[in-house]
Amino acid sequence: MKVSDLLVKCLENEGVEYVFGVPGEEMLGLVDSLSRSNIKFVSTRHEQGAAFMADGYGRLTGRAAVCTSTLGPGATNLITAVADANLDHAPLVAITGQVGLESTHKEYHQYIDIVRTFEPVTKWNTRVDTPRIIPEVVRKAFHDAELEKPGATHIELPEDISALDVEGSPLPREHLDLPIADGGLKVAAELINNAKHPIILSGNGVIRGRASEQLRALMSAVNIPGSTTFMGKGAISAESDLHSGTIGLQAHDHVSCGFDRADLVIAVGYDIVEYSPRRWNPNGDKTIVHIDFTPADVQAQYVPAAQLIGSIAVNLKLLTPLLDRRPDQDYYRRLKDYVIAERESHAQDSGPNITPQKIIYEMRRALGRDDILISDVGAHKLWIARMYPAFEPNTVLISNGFASMGFAVPAAIAAKLVHPEKRVLAACGDGGFLMNVQELETGLRLGTKVVYLIFNDYGYGLIKWKQMGKYNLGFGVDLGNPDFVKLAESFGAKGYRVEDASELGPVLQQAFEGPSSAVIDVRVDYSENLKLSERLGQMICPT
Repeated sequence: MKVSDLLVKCLENEGVEYVFGVPGEEMLGLVDSLSRSNIKFVSTRHEQGAAFMADGYGRLTGRAAVCTSTLGPGATNLITAVADANLDHAPLVAITGQVGLESTHKEYHQYIDIVRTFEPVTKWNTRVDTPRIIPEVVRKAFHDAELEKPGATHIELPEDISALDVEGSPLPREHLDLPIADGGLKVAAELINNAKHPIILSGNGVIRGRASEQLRALMSAVNIPGSTTFMGKGAISAESDLHSGTIGLQAHDHVSCGFDRADLVIAVGYDIVEYSPRRWNPNGDKTIVHIDFTPADVQAQYVPAAQLIGSIAVNLKLLTPLLDRRPDQDYYRRLKDYVIAERESHAQDSGPNITPQKIIYEMRRALGRDDILISDVGAHKLWIARMYPAFEPNTVLISNGFASMGFAVPAAIAAKLVHPEKRVLAACGDGGFLMNVQELETGLRLGTKVVYLIFNDYGYGLIKWKQMGKYNLGFGVDLGNPDFVKLAESFGAKGYRVEDASELGPVLQQAFEGPSSAVIDVRVDYSENLKLSERLGQMICPT
């Protein structure tokens, strides 16, 4: 068989369902082999869209998806989304084509050293320079991509190697049993029991480790409150009185008051890349208990007094009976209630000034507790992270490690492929939406029914927010936009324009009940941004 045939057999062995990519001349052999496979090849309109689809698939399933491209410009188009998967700790395997090995030593059409180019944005990457290593290379790529902390890996396949004959078979997938922190449990329990005001900081690792049930059981059993990071939303249910909110704003929000008060922080599945510890432990004086798959990285404001390394779910379960139950207190509930009251106060809004609070209120009403919201990056991301209540894990996907614009449209298509039974809503700024708008055609071709809601402010709203706060001047951030309704219709989707706040709820329902994907253009009133900054700047923590 050909090398490309063996590679595809190895992909099948890894349980790959989809390969997302753009076919290219140097990948003809691989695409031909895929055509005879049970793996579904999804042709996208841009390589970045392919990698973001693989990124979203990996976050939702915990299994590495595959994205492909040809050499040169195809491969470099993958880089942004591959980097996003790597810093957001989503398992992903990228496979790129390359010229024949005999041409890699000289200047050649479309040739650049892709392996060196991908080195900073992957956990591991390599070139296949001999046929017999294919099973090892593929197995290692998936092993490293899925191993905590997960991320992106890359395989380069030169076209002459792809066409060679080879004998071989896939290597078996191994089962990995994570260790249990036997000795550290008593130390961690003693630190927590002796603390006056412990608080839990729950990150995306809790969701990746399928440990939400164990975390919620610990909180309920011992009455310790907790907050989540942006990417950890849903690990703790927003319905719980012990959930004090989502932390991650650069400003000092109400949820930050809980960390100001805390003398001990239990960091569970916390990825430092999301939100620096200098934001919640600026003096480095809080006691930290680190519970994660891997040891803590070295940072001045993050020096754990105890570390429970291994299975987060198992270690939480073992730790719970060692902890003392604490008396009831309403301090942390009051912190969360402030944000709830702000959102609910906009429930009856009407008129042309459509606030982000009103949009989030209506999005929550339109989605069931298990439906999926995908947020792009921009000002709306901060409002969603802060105010949108998530009840279950993996129901809110936000890019916050690499924080790349353009994530939501392709990731929402992947979410619908993974969960066709759920409603999927992609929340985008007008800037992020247009970065990968071409994938609307991909989604429609696949029959994935997604609703895309655009927070339309005719500009780069988040940067303008920061500029106004720092310089009282917006510069280089105002944009023109197409008619989004006509644009949606030109793709074959339904287009809606919301011009009054009272229309948004009914339009969302119509969009979800319609036969196909829909785009909703909402002219958002981002004057609320500076109002929020002013409120947070004057905030006094409750006593």
